[in-house]
Amino acid sequence: MASTLTLTADQASARLHELTVIDVRTPGEYASGHLPGAHNIPLDHLDTALHALRAAADRGDLLVVCASGARSATACERLADQGINVVSLTGGTTAWTQLGHDTHRPAGARTPWAMDRQVRLAAGSLVLTGLLAARRWPKARLLSAGVAGGLVFSALTNTCGMAKILAKLPHNQPKATDLDATLAALTS
Repeated sequence: MASTLTLTADQASARLHELTVIDVRTPGEYASGHLPGAHNIPLDHLDTALHALRAAADRGDLLVVCASGARSATACERLADQGINVVSLTGGTTAWTQLGHDTHRPAGARTPWAMDRQVRLAAGSLVLTGLLAARRWPKARLLSAGVAGGLVFSALTNTCGMAKILAKLPHNQPKATDLDATLAALTS
């Protein structure tokens, strides 16, 4: 098993010129702003990219990034299990931008809401709908209870099923995502 290390945003910024940055967020999140030079390989496409990531890691250190550090930790674990040495950005792009480091956006990209904001809106709307509908149909409270249970499960497991569903919506899919071109860039 390979090693997994972490870097703070300031440490990563100082070494950015020598790192290959892999952003495992959704294409929509990536389009909203990413580390300079980052390659977008969404977490659910990581297995497809193993060969290219191994080739890139042979040339230098890989820095894996997400919004908060949770998905990048999952990606690092999966890559380390495949014998690929990786480094994770502590606090993700959130910490990066909070410290004032530069982010890039594809030309003409619209800025969708961050995934955590979308999840809060969807969960809150479903809970409110369940409570309001329960005034007329008491069993509608089960919708609110189900969402609450899902949020607790999400916190305990550090996963988010609602985010996975929301990531598939059209507004979270930018038009110019080309995984094949990204993989080709990593292998050359």
